[in-house]
Amino acid sequence: MENMILTCGLDEAGRGPLAGPVTAGCVILPADFPIELLNDSKKLTEKKREKIEPIIKEQACWGLGIVDHKTIDQMNILQASLYAMSLAYNEMIKKLPEWAKKHGIILETKFENQISAITDGIYNPKIGCQCRCEPKADGKYPEVMAASIIAKVERDHMMMEYDKLYPEYGYAKHKGYPTKAHKEICQKLGPSPIQRLSFNFE
Repeated sequence: MENMILTCGLDEAGRGPLAGPVTAGCVILPADFPIELLNDSKKLTEKKREKIEPIIKEQACWGLGIVDHKTIDQMNILQASLYAMSLAYNEMIKKLPEWAKKHGIILETKFENQISAITDGIYNPKIGCQCRCEPKADGKYPEVMAASIIAKVERDHMMMEYDKLYPEYGYAKHKGYPTKAHKEICQKLGPSPIQRLSFNFE
């Protein structure tokens, strides 16, 4: 296959919660990927996300970025989200030569010139290729949809593990989002060990 421009999608999960990490996905899909399976991760049920996520990981070139609650407090949630995207991109880039070879895609010496990235939102992360941001891109572009799915599934899995450590905070139910129950338990017991202390949880 001749040299081609590869579309890379970037999205995050977990900007709104009061606790836990923010995660990001970065995905390049193969030409034959069944895109009818995809949608904005927020519009898919948990069951559907869990079913689609391994298909994405099996067929796509992908990366994940994770930024913990302490780093979020240090650099603010916007910068942490963009940093998570850059981590996800860098992980994807490491996998790209082998993935491209498997799919018969010829990469240039400076192959990041072949990548055109789309980021959900209004801010671009600092990554090594040309990137444009677009609000609600996670509902328009399959690559961004896929990125949103792997970011969401990874974060949910992490919050389920945190629930085992701190069951009184109910992370398995609300995943750290600012529900009434979450705020009330924080007011009663104080912040959990994974609380974002720069957020208002009162």
